[in-house]
Amino acid sequence: MLAYVVRRTIAIVIMLFAISVLTYLLFFAIPRDPARLTCGKVCTPELISQNRHALGLDRSIAVQYGDFLKGLVVSRDFPDDAELARTHPELIIHCHAPCLGYSPSQQTTINNVMGRAAPVTVTLTAGAFVLWMVVGVGLGVVSAVRRGSVVDKLLLGVSLIGYSFPTFFVGLILYDIVSVKYGLLPSPGYVSPAHDVGGWVSGMLAPWITLALAYTALYVRLTRAKMLDSMAGEYIRTARAKGVRAHRVVLKHGLRASLPPIITIAGLDIAGVLGATAITESVFNLDGIGKTVISAVQEADLPIILVGVLICATVVVVMNFVVDLLYAAIDPRVRYT
Repeated sequence: MLAYVVRRTIAIVIMLFAISVLTYLLFFAIPRDPARLTCGKVCTPELISQNRHALGLDRSIAVQYGDFLKGLVVSRDFPDDAELARTHPELIIHCHAPCLGYSPSQQTTINNVMGRAAPVTVTLTAGAFVLWMVVGVGLGVVSAVRRGSVVDKLLLGVSLIGYSFPTFFVGLILYDIVSVKYGLLPSPGYVSPAHDVGGWVSGMLAPWITLALAYTALYVRLTRAKMLDSMAGEYIRTARAKGVRAHRVVLKHGLRASLPPIITIAGLDIAGVLGATAITESVFNLDGIGKTVISAVQEADLPIILVGVLICATVVVVMNFVVDLLYAAIDPRVRYT
């Protein structure tokens, strides 16, 4: 198992390096001058030249990428000008490792930008994930156990309706009608759980429901299908013949056998949910990573867009690795060497 973990870790590092090279080339080796995108409509040749030098865009692509990697490992200064640092040190912005770069539009390091946005996105994603897994898997088990009953048909119908609604529509309904007009849900907004746990939960409840609704509907149907397959197995009939209690047959044998494919999809969904968080954050005006990247696209802030892409890629690669490890923990037949 240890050898497998080491091999996969090395493969992940190589894969992320390749992704970073490709992404960097796509954004900074474009025909259009990236420095032209740093000053909006007030660009002058002098200002473009200053920004190009301050951001290191007047160097070769290989040197720029090397500076980017150096910032990740060590640290970096903006602008990287030894003479300016000696004569006017107050004009130098120091970025500690891992330094993700500098945002021209926000005039601060991307570490500061993502440091403010990451807790919002992590909170939103984690809360929605717990909600859709608990509710979706739970209702899927109920639907499978009550197969063909009114409860089963009702759950399948409701899940189909929930899955058909787009995220922005559900968010607008919860925000404008449920929360604002009728006050059935607390007013949405992010509060740090370190300061107010109750305010954090109440403020994130509507965004959690919005993000989790479509996934909950999907997991109801997915869990039901997997449970029906596992409950038809010979080991289930054997367990029942031995007199094992019904709830133990369902949970210990049926659900456990159904979990590996569900966890696989769940791991990929966590990675893919970052795209949906951008819509949810925009609807509820939450300053998370998704909303930050959308703003960066509108302002042509290439460094933030680059980091946003790398964050998504890293989450996808890492979550695939985590899913493989969970496979071995859930299914004793799976062993890695």
